[in-house]
Formats: sequence, C-alpha cells, structure tokens
Amino acid sequence: MKNSTSSIRRIAMLSVHTCPLALLGGKKTGGMNVYVRDFSRELGCHGLQVDVFTRSQDDCQPMIKHDLGNGGRVIHIPAGPERPIPVAEVGNYLDEFTDGVLHFARAEGLEYDLIHSHYWLSGLVAEQLRQTWVDTPIVHMFHTLGHMKNLIAESDSERAPQARLDGEARVVQIADRIIAATPAEEQQLLELYAADPAKIAVIPPGVDLSRFHPIPKAVARERVGIPCGNKNILFAGRIEPLKGIDTLLQAMSILQNQHPQAVSDTCVAIIGGDPWADTLDAEMARLQELRTALGIHNLVTFLGAKDQDILPNYYAAAEMVVMPSHYESFGMVALEAMAMGTPVIASEVGGLAHLVQHGVNGFHVPSRDPDALAASMLALLTNDELRQQLGRQAREYAQQYDWSNIVQRMLGVYRQLS
Repeated sequence: MKNSTSSIRRIAMLSVHTCPLALLGGKKTGGMNVYVRDFSRELGCHGLQVDVFTRSQDDCQPMIKHDLGNGGRVIHIPAGPERPIPVAEVGNYLDEFTDGVLHFARAEGLEYDLIHSHYWLSGLVAEQLRQTWVDTPIVHMFHTLGHMKNLIAESDSERAPQARLDGEARVVQIADRIIAATPAEEQQLLELYAADPAKIAVIPPGVDLSRFHPIPKAVARERVGIPCGNKNILFAGRIEPLKGIDTLLQAMSILQNQHPQAVSDTCVAIIGGDPWADTLDAEMARLQELRTALGIHNLVTFLGAKDQDILPNYYAAAEMVVMPSHYESFGMVALEAMAMGTPVIASEVGGLAHLVQHGVNGFHVPSRDPDALAASMLALLTNDELRQQLGRQAREYAQQYDWSNIVQRMLGVYRQLS
C-alpha cells in the first residue's frame, strides 16, 4: 500500500445513502448516522482531516457543511434527484455519485490517503474511486448485513434484494479491511460471505461520554416535556418492522391488563419517523392502528424524529430504554442509554446479545416475546433499587466504549494499510 505509517492524514469517508447530520429516527436514519458523525469528529481530534461524502437530498442545503469540527466536513454530492428516495433506488446513481466525488477532489486539489466506506452501497463507490485513486486502501463497515436481514424477514417486502446480497459479496472481496462491530458479526461475515478472516478487525462503535452522561431526571424531563406519565419508557430508532415496536406495544397492553397500577402513570415515548405526515408510511400507520386496537392510546406517544443533540435528555428522562429488535448489528441506542446511566431491555439478538449483559446493565428478552418483555419492564417499573443499580452498572460498563479508545484501535488498522 502507499503511504508511510504516519502519512494517513486525509480520509474520504463514504456514507452514500444517508447523511450523518440527519435527525435520528428518520426514514433511513439510525445508528450508522451517529457512528459516522461521531467517529469522524473523533478522528479530527486526533489530527486527521475527514471529508464525509453523502448524497445530496436537499438542494437548499449548502454543498459543504463544517458541522464536524476540527476541519471535518460533510460534502453533499448531487446524484439523482435532490430529495429523499428509497435506498433501493440509490444504487441507480452510484456512477454519478462517484463522478461527483472525483470532481470535488480535483477541484480542491485533494488526494486522499484512505477510503473508509459505510454500508454496501458506499463500498461499491469505494471500488470505483480506487480505479482513479490507484492503490488507495479501502476500509469498510457494513453496519447491517442483507443475509441477516433475510433470516428474520417475515414477508418479501422485508427481504434484502439480490442486488444487495451481490453487492455485499463484492465489497467483502475488494475491501482491504472489514470492520465488524462484534465477534458475532465477524462470524456472520465468515459463514455467510466467506470473508477472509485476515481482513476482519473487530472494533465496536464508541460513545461520546462528554455528551452522554447522567443528567438529573427532573432537569431532563423539563427540557423534553414528554406529554404523558411521570415514568417514561423510551424507544428510539427507525420505524420499521425489524425494530419490533409492535412487541413493545403488546407488552404495554399486557401490563395495562394485568398490572394496571404499575403503568397508571407511565408513558411509552417512541422517537422516530413522522407520525404527523399527511400520508403515513406503512409501518407507522400499522403501529398507530395497533395502539388504538390494544386500547393503550393514553399510554403511548409518538414523538417523531429528533435532533441527535437533544437525545441525551430523552434517555435521562426515561426509567428504561427498550430495544425489542429482531436484528441489530450493534445497538448504538443501547450504548448511549447505558452511558447516561439508563438501563436497557433488549432482544437477545445480534450486537445487542453482546452489548447488553443480563442482570448487569439491563435485561435480555427473547425477540417477539411480549410476555417476557412485559415481565422485565414490570421489574424495572416497580423496583427503584434494581433500576438504579442497573443504571449505575450500565454507566460503568459504557466507559470502555469511549470514542477516544475506539479510534485508537481504528488508527491501528489504518497504520497496517499505510
């Protein structure tokens, strides 16, 4: 590879289909956005220049935004219509996106020492860029895997298309290093994609402990003003079937029927999506109908997507964060909640099985099991001492994921490629 050990100074970070500055819980906005934003910021703190290239989805936005600090930039590349489009359509514009990145680099007189791509679409762009930026190493992180999505899909509409599976297989072959968030993801790459084990480095995401730290509950509640209940149960993420929000609603219905006193002053707050759209997307409409059918309208509120900077207050205002997902490659929301000192109840799947330690920083429950989820929620609602103990231990556990520690490990990977 080109470059000396110390010469990786400028990185082209690729996040083609979603902008790291977007509101959390948008149509395709979740943990990956947070990862790319905070990881890029921390690289800047270590003296690297980072340009994050993402597809322009709003022609009113400036092409270049300097919101990452320390010289980091987000660069919006026009490719296809400058509005949100389904991820399945973004692949039609990868050539245009690649040309836009190359044009930007030429216009600025820039050479990049390394390409770090996120999600399979970005990996395909990285391959195209290297045809011009010869010998530039590629580090790739998938964040989610199509084969894993297909293993838990309940309908054809939830399945990853063949184009994605083929694209992921291609990126596995062309990347110089693949970053897996957990040992479980490493095994998935080996078994489902026949990845070269020598290429894989297991490095989890990090958390910004300067932003995610305990806040007095009363202060947090005053800042966010959740409209129902003095006790809050929080979900934050994309509104889509694999997140298992229906299981959370069913669990809340069970508690209302079997333990009405325990939830009489409790609110489930769901961050994500657009609950006020003139035309609701299918999953949001289904969940709102389910809320009505279960008779828990007064116990559940949909708050819509939120700016990432306000999220710490929602975590701090909550008694617990619930992640009833059918699949998570890691679970950034869980880690952020833990750093706030808020215990997590999560499905024992994917990265959540690795991150959440049952009885230490939260509870595991089986996926799609509303009875088990209800039991764990009840335990935390009715036992203040247990909830506080798990919260303290969650905060302690999260310390090891400080972004500074994680970036040092990633820089070790970068140096291997220089």
